[in-house]
Order: sequence, then C-alpha cells, then structure tokens
Amino acid sequence: MTPAQQLALWADRLRDMSAMGLRFSDNIYDRSNYRAIQTIAMEMLALATGQPLAEIETLRAPIFSRPTPITVADAAIIDDEGKILLIRQADNQLWAMPGGALSVGETPAEGAVREAFEETGARAEAVALVGVHDSRLCGTLSRHHLYHFLFLCKPMNGSQVAAKPSHDLEVLDAAWFAENDLPPDIDPGHAGRILDAFRVWHGDRRAYFDR
Repeated sequence: MTPAQQLALWADRLRDMSAMGLRFSDNIYDRSNYRAIQTIAMEMLALATGQPLAEIETLRAPIFSRPTPITVADAAIIDDEGKILLIRQADNQLWAMPGGALSVGETPAEGAVREAFEETGARAEAVALVGVHDSRLCGTLSRHHLYHFLFLCKPMNGSQVAAKPSHDLEVLDAAWFAENDLPPDIDPGHAGRILDAFRVWHGDRRAYFDR
C-alpha cells in the first residue's frame, strides 16, 4: 500500500466514524466534533488524491454522510459459448464487468442485473454468487472502501442487446470475449474476479470471500 493509499484509507475510516456519529448522536457538541472529523477526512482525501478540496466537498452529502463501506455489485454475464460481456469504462478506458453502486430497496443480485442493463442494454439473470470481494484486497482503484458483490449471470437474449443503454455516457464500448482471449487492458480490480467468474461458470460454485 502506498502512502497515498494509506492516507485515503484513513480518510475513509474517519468518514465512516463521523457519519455513524452524526447518525446516532443527539448531543450538539458531539455533532459539532463529528462534523469537524468529517471535514478533516475530506481534507485528507484531497491530499491523498490530489483533487481540489472544492471537488471533494461535493461528496459531503452523497458519500461522506453515509456510514459503513459502500456496497456495489457487478455482473459476470457469460453466454453458453463461454464468452463474457465486458465494457470499456469511460473514466479510465479499461475493460471491466458492468456494475455499480447498489440502490436502497434492491437485492445485490437485482442491482447487478440493473447495472448491467443500464450500461450495456443486455438483459441477464443472476444464477450464482461468485463472491464478495473487499476493494482493498482485489486491486480496485477507489477513493473509498467498497464491498463488491459479483454474480455469475446468464444472458436472456444470447449476445443480442435488448435496448439502448441508458447510461452509455459511462461506457466507451461493450464486447464479448472468450476466456482464453481476454483483452490485455483489464481494470486491475476486475482481472482476478473475472477468473473467479469463469471458475464458477465451469461448475465450481463455491463463493469467494476474504478467508
């Protein structure tokens, strides 16, 4: 872990503690201190990432005010021929499985399927849990601590796209790849998890966790 990554992790832990404190504390002095801790966490994250503090400030309500790690879900959509659907992400131009943050009121599997449809237009059905991965341990490049739920999914319409993606601004391209012909420029947070997805597709249904 680099010094910047360690600093970002400390900032995220302070984010979590301050958000939890603001959620449960009624004491005006405690709440003032938790808000101060929240601001320190934002300043630390700005220092760790090199982003202007003004940009980090926009995350106060949607990110820094929520406690616990952020939960996300990804869909490993593999067809009957053993090809997986990947997207080229707009932010870093690397290939990855479709996925994103979960919404309140949906299950992790529902979120994975929804995100895949929004980003690719492909309809899919979750058939198995590949694993729950900690962003710190699987190579994810993120400012925040994430829990990744990864589901093996079966495409509902083969390799056909059911609709135009609604979130295509997040995606530069989408394509199917065979297990032995994956693109070289895969997002480091997805490379190992794609191999896990193929393991489950081949019949080993043991779900991964950080054991």
